[in-house]
Amino acid sequence: MSYDAELKLFIDGNWKSGEGRDAFTVINPVTAEGIAEVPLATAADLEEALAAAERAWPLWRATEVEKRAAILHKAAALLIERADHIAAILTQEQGKPLAEAKAEVTGSASMFTWYADEIKRDYGRTLVRPTGQRSIVIRQPVGPTATFTPWNFPIYLLAKKIAAALAAGCPVISRPPQETPGCTGELFRALDDAGIPKGVAQLVHGKAALVSEALFASPVIRKASFTGSVPVGKHLMKLAADHMKRITLELGGHAPVLIFDDCDLEKMLDMVVPQKFRNAGQVCVSPTRFYVQEGIYDAFLKGFAARTAHVKIGDGLDATTKMGPLANARRPDEIEKLVNDAAAKGARVLAGGERGDSGFFFQPTLLGDVPINADIMNEEPFGPVAVSASFKSFDDAIEQANRLPFGLAAFAFTENGRRANLLGDAIESGMVGINTFAISTADAPFGGVKDSGFGSEGGKEGLETYQVVKAIHLA
Repeated sequence: MSYDAELKLFIDGNWKSGEGRDAFTVINPVTAEGIAEVPLATAADLEEALAAAERAWPLWRATEVEKRAAILHKAAALLIERADHIAAILTQEQGKPLAEAKAEVTGSASMFTWYADEIKRDYGRTLVRPTGQRSIVIRQPVGPTATFTPWNFPIYLLAKKIAAALAAGCPVISRPPQETPGCTGELFRALDDAGIPKGVAQLVHGKAALVSEALFASPVIRKASFTGSVPVGKHLMKLAADHMKRITLELGGHAPVLIFDDCDLEKMLDMVVPQKFRNAGQVCVSPTRFYVQEGIYDAFLKGFAARTAHVKIGDGLDATTKMGPLANARRPDEIEKLVNDAAAKGARVLAGGERGDSGFFFQPTLLGDVPINADIMNEEPFGPVAVSASFKSFDDAIEQANRLPFGLAAFAFTENGRRANLLGDAIESGMVGINTFAISTADAPFGGVKDSGFGSEGGKEGLETYQVVKAIHLA
């Protein structure tokens, strides 16, 4: 999707007029049929939410850390207890297999658990001063926060933001994806049942442009956090600048995977194929651009294609399904366009390459010998397509990995320890996985460089994005 098209979708949305209030139709991506309608917030609703956050702010920031932590621990326990129920809703709204949906719910719980404990370790520091003087540095909550999250991991990406914000002492107003209101509502239900005070954690469904403009313009909101596309991120960054808001941006990627000829090829293939087609490739850190050293390139293509042919697609509620549909009607159109462009420019379609017969399905796809001028080599496909090309030397691989303006995640496979160290230094990316795809954990920072955004979520760095630094000097 072009820059202008993505921004237009953000501003115009996909909504319809209801009786006295705009509404959004929730679609089951398996059948492409509506399953619910969500009323969208009005300008008056947003003003009410802002007023509630303003009232809650002095009370929540003054709440003892132990009490905040206890509420977050309780919310985590409720998410685990309700995981099967929430996962079923998530699968029906978004399409991912039930096992993946349940893992997302439990992963979300881990974010609340980790930040509930981390806030207790939020120590300041004392500077060296002459006897009788003191200079200390402390961190305090930045204030009411607005969060905006996408539909690919609707619960986990929301939990990443609000767990840190709430732990820090910041009330939050969250605009979750309209496509997945049921599962995100369950996350807020868990917080409510855990005893979060009124006004501290609020969820609003509404047209993205209306919500963002209202929240960014309000002096109540001190910080915003957004996960989504590069064009929308740049648009929100301009809004933030106009109103001097702090902002965290986790934007698009196009993750390179550098595969060297000394790797354990069969082990790597067994790892990489499930990762590529996890959530139908709708993952911001999905391994996508495969650069394979010449000596093992043909064997890589053969092994990848064979494994891809055995990825069972279907309804995520079926326990045997390994890949569900894409999340909305736009995605199959975009994927088909990119695949056709690559094939027209000389790429070989070695597996898949076609849409499904119904719903929003697209076959797991492998493209070989993809030329550098193919659109899919330069635009994030955000779907179940792996693109591949060969390379000769280490320098060639690094050149291709760093060629694009994105820098969210990158991966490499090698058994050479020195090469692994060099790769970690040379790749321009916020996160690098070497012989692993485990790069998103509660205790580690998650974020990108270049057009992939700035700021971190996860780890102590994620907590710090919801805090301001204060130096206090006593003489």
